[in-house]
Amino acid sequence: MRRIFLALFLCAATITGQAAWAQDAAAPDAPLPAADAAPAYPGDLAVTGISVEELRLRLIPLQVAELEALARAWMTIVQRQTEAVVDRQVALLTAEGAAAATARERLTDLTRQRDQAFRRYSVVLDSYAKKGGDQAVVDEFRAYRSAIIVDEKQNADFQTLLAQAMDWAVQEDGGIKLGVQIGTIVGAFVGLLIVARIVRGFARRSFGRVRTLSKLLQAFLAMVVYWITIALGLMIVLSMLGIDITPVFALVGGLSFILAFAFQSTLGNLAAGLMIMFNRPFDEGDYVTVAGTGGTVRSVSVVATTIVTPDNQVIVIPNSRVWGDVITNVTASSTRRVDLVFSVGYEDDLARAQEVLERIVAAHPLVLSDPAPLIKVNALGASSVDFICRPWTRSAEYWTVYWDLIRQVKEAFDAEGIHIPFPQTEMHLHVRDSRAAAALGGPMRAQSAD
Repeated sequence: MRRIFLALFLCAATITGQAAWAQDAAAPDAPLPAADAAPAYPGDLAVTGISVEELRLRLIPLQVAELEALARAWMTIVQRQTEAVVDRQVALLTAEGAAAATARERLTDLTRQRDQAFRRYSVVLDSYAKKGGDQAVVDEFRAYRSAIIVDEKQNADFQTLLAQAMDWAVQEDGGIKLGVQIGTIVGAFVGLLIVARIVRGFARRSFGRVRTLSKLLQAFLAMVVYWITIALGLMIVLSMLGIDITPVFALVGGLSFILAFAFQSTLGNLAAGLMIMFNRPFDEGDYVTVAGTGGTVRSVSVVATTIVTPDNQVIVIPNSRVWGDVITNVTASSTRRVDLVFSVGYEDDLARAQEVLERIVAAHPLVLSDPAPLIKVNALGASSVDFICRPWTRSAEYWTVYWDLIRQVKEAFDAEGIHIPFPQTEMHLHVRDSRAAAALGGPMRAQSAD
């Protein structure tokens, strides 16, 4: 009997072991009940008591599938809270007096709770969209939220809207937070302006040590540093406040493509301004003639060049016209030749006039001895003999020498008895009638000044 019982036990154990082995072998292909029952995300992420900051951090490791399931869970939470809000709105329609005030107060509380859930719902949805979630699903979730908010506000009375607005204004996550953010941004912007000015001054001094850079290019680079400092500072401040700046880059990218077509002439001026700054046909403080206008260069911006004429008129010329026209830089060289022409009469002594001109030019303290002045008889005019007088001077003293020599030559010619003739014409009249000619006393010579 014992042998029979032992044999039966061994057979049952063998059959049980084979069945267990077969079940273990089939287990990888079989669904896991525990896995089906558990949510696809940590369960404590779909509770209304979780803070926005904690939720945002704990969403970082989740995958797209987990985030979609969590977003739908928050949609269900929002739906239930919205149903409670709608029930209270319906009750408010028939309430009067103190009951209406109590119902409105309760409605405000429920709306606040639902709005807090909406914030968490939006955080989950934003994380889902960033990680490559289905755009159709994202649009569906966002449309659901927008439709609820719009429909509620359209169907609420003025007193309810006012109560909700006042409640939002005193909430730590509502008006107070927004006020703190606005104040922080404004304060940071003011601080950034101060810091950017300091950085610009430091950059300008640093660029000033590079002798190969023109003053215009130094000013332009300093301006670029100024705006880059402000832009980077604002991005850092916005990121610290928890504001997503990714949409800003997408917006800038789209707008830049549109603005490139809308401001083609402006971009042309910008390109011309950069060419002026890098090629340096003139610099700040130079006297130039561009686009038919002569004056001293005050500044060159990204779109225009500002010139001040000798009579203090400020003229702004687009850079495209400046770069596309002939540029004459009067003060580019350290020295400049003064071109003068003096005329004497045919009856005057040319050698004496030459000696007077040489003496006056040599005596002027601003005339350079090297290069030597050139004084020569240049032309025999209709009424005079013309001398060219070409002394050299420093560019900054050009007009001083020009005006001094004209005055001094006139005074010296008067003192020496040398005449500066004015244009004159001789007329000879020939009369055929001998009696009329005798009456006139022969050919009549008349002089008249033009």
